Amino acid sequence: MKSTVSEVDLARRWLVTVSAGGAVAGLAGIGVPGRAQTKSLPPVAAFKDADATIVHSANGIETRRSAFGTSGITDVDVLFLRNNASPPAESIVADPDAWRVEIDGVVSPRVLTVAELKRIGLASVAMVLPCSGNGRGFFPHKPSGSPWTVGAAGNTLWSGVPMRDVVRLLGGVQGGMRYMTSTGGETFPAGIDPKTVVVERSVPWTEMENAILAWELNGRPIPLAHGGPLRLIIPGYYGVNNIKYVKRIAFTPDETAANIQSSSYRVREIGQKGNPSQPSMWQMNLKSFVTHPSENGQTLRAGPLQVHGVAFSGGTPIRAVEVSADGGRTWHAAQFFGPDMGPYAWRQFVLPVTLQPGSYLITSRAIGADGSVQPELRIENERGYAHNGWRDHAVAVTVT
Repeated sequence: MKSTVSEVDLARRWLVTVSAGGAVAGLAGIGVPGRAQTKSLPPVAAFKDADATIVHSANGIETRRSAFGTSGITDVDVLFLRNNASPPAESIVADPDAWRVEIDGVVSPRVLTVAELKRIGLASVAMVLPCSGNGRGFFPHKPSGSPWTVGAAGNTLWSGVPMRDVVRLLGGVQGGMRYMTSTGGETFPAGIDPKTVVVERSVPWTEMENAILAWELNGRPIPLAHGGPLRLIIPGYYGVNNIKYVKRIAFTPDETAANIQSSSYRVREIGQKGNPSQPSMWQMNLKSFVTHPSENGQTLRAGPLQVHGVAFSGGTPIRAVEVSADGGRTWHAAQFFGPDMGPYAWRQFVLPVTLQPGSYLITSRAIGADGSVQPELRIENERGYAHNGWRDHAVAVTVT
């Protein structure tokens, strides 16, 4: 049966959720996907902790909910991995300073090496890096792609040169440009139409003010798995826009025609194909989830318990987090702990509770400084994107 919801209505509903965090109608109930079978770590990610991760595929590795810890920063050895194409050869990170990136659409276009970029400026930003499909595993129609639950996100620290400093050095952006279009350095076999496979994304050109060209992740050179030797970082945006092995950044009048922009990463009704008229996966929405307790079906001892987790957004500061132990019937104000690392990083929260024997459904909801509230339910969509409904993210435990 054909849906009666128009693409315009879908876009409006989507934008309301992203900007205001309002609850949108969806299916009630808790989605509890089965625990993924762990496969072997692929060679590009052999350094990761196999016990702290779930391997969905060679290009999809998830952090276990229990592995986030309480330090605030997600270690690289547990950080999720998502590649839209197989990474290039490991040899490109052997001499990171030699990597070259082309800057176009500016007054004085130029190719710069990482060594040259390091002489232009320096900045560091803490930010949540999330896959657009984080939470996809809770959708009942089983969208294609890795069935992430909460672990396709991490709080990361990136260092590099501010994009605005590079643009200023090259004379500024040419007139008429509306997008910053960035291209990854993956290599593909001859005979393939590049636009069908190339990792190339366009975002509003003004994002150059916050973006950095990063060569460091959590204080170390970026490994190949996470985009080294050079990655474009756009704080507050979903991971697909943070281009790995970036080899070209061009300011352009139009969005790229690459499939990953024109049809992929578009929010649409179930059963619809993607097209440029649909909302693109750009800025993150408001979200939180509990990291302890960490497993559905856990049995806990009666008595004191520290319920803790993380909350984040696309740049709106988190004003408060509330926690419920009864599936959302009652809410209690949690406390923030750990450093405030800025508007793009996540805030850690904790609520001490005392639990008597019984069954509990523990969850959280974030409240933004702009008054937005994390919604209860997901927005049903074809690819399972941007799930921030607190009900699906709840953890069911038994206390004895």
